[in-house]
Amino acid sequence: MSIRQATRAYELWVSRRLPLIAVDLRLKHRRMAESAFGFLRATFYRWAQLWPRVCPELVGAPAVLGVGDLHIENFGTWRDSEGRLIWGVNDFDEACTLPYANDLVRLAVSAQLAAKEGHLSCGLEAMCDAILEGYEQSLLEGGRAFVLAEHHEWLRQLAISELRDPIRYWARLKRLRTLTSGVPPEIRTALRQALPDPNLAFRIAHRQAGLGSLGRRRFTALAEWRGGMIAREAKELRVSAWHWESEGKQDGASGADDELFYAEVIRKAVRVADPFSAIHGHWLVRRLAPDCSRVELGSLLKVKDELKLLRAMGWETANVHLGTRAALGKIRRDLARKPARWLPKAADAMAKATTGDWKEWKGREGQ
Repeated sequence: MSIRQATRAYELWVSRRLPLIAVDLRLKHRRMAESAFGFLRATFYRWAQLWPRVCPELVGAPAVLGVGDLHIENFGTWRDSEGRLIWGVNDFDEACTLPYANDLVRLAVSAQLAAKEGHLSCGLEAMCDAILEGYEQSLLEGGRAFVLAEHHEWLRQLAISELRDPIRYWARLKRLRTLTSGVPPEIRTALRQALPDPNLAFRIAHRQAGLGSLGRRRFTALAEWRGGMIAREAKELRVSAWHWESEGKQDGASGADDELFYAEVIRKAVRVADPFSAIHGHWLVRRLAPDCSRVELGSLLKVKDELKLLRAMGWETANVHLGTRAALGKIRRDLARKPARWLPKAADAMAKATTGDWKEWKGREGQ
């Protein structure tokens, strides 16, 4: 199956589970052609197809409740109930049970692609060593969340320097067109309940965001409250693309695997929760704000110690995997048996497969 055939089949599979927005899908397809890194972010469904063929030796690795589509832009900041700035994985749209090695390989692939595009300067082996070092140390110590207060000063400086400019941030949201129809009543209610005042006047707009989720419904509530703008967003979720390939359900038939794990993976991980994030059925409702955002690829050029950041990402990956307590001993034993260079070897193979797909997609998209 070619990448174009896979994309059509996957989008048909999704469309039988939830509505898709055609104009957003066309935008997604254009963005997939812009860079190999962006293509990786947008095509976890293809990764799920390629993984067992490219890395058959890792398919049987101990299973955990993992991130699925992990990559270096899947980390960001939020505020906890004490107002402290927290850093960690901030997107679990594809969370599901899969081999622990999947998240490590995908994280390493994303770093390699970012390096090829000039956003990182380290070599693949050094990056993989850093990721594994952080991952294994976190497993050994039982994990620890990244609270950017008295600890992790270097990471706090990165996060603070990259917090979106509030004036530009809110100006972009204010420009969003108000929706006059199409908002499900239960979503309007959920957004109202997420605001600080249930009687607060607000408008709802559609926001184009993300890559993997681009094409799904998003409803953004915007309001003025006590002298400033506030926003809440409802994003529609669906079963992980991992099931599209692993369960062989490209025909669109719905089954018992249509379970969402977003809430469970957050609840079980070593983590400081975002009090403004909640699951309502198959919708994620969360706060939008300049200090509640992902660390974007372009900002990595300003990182003085790239390997230190990759170690932190490896550590945070283990924070998530530690939620599957029963797998801890199995993972340690599996890592001890792994041959030297297993991670760079697997990452390089998956990067080549992904880049090959991207070149094919880019060539046809440009025709």
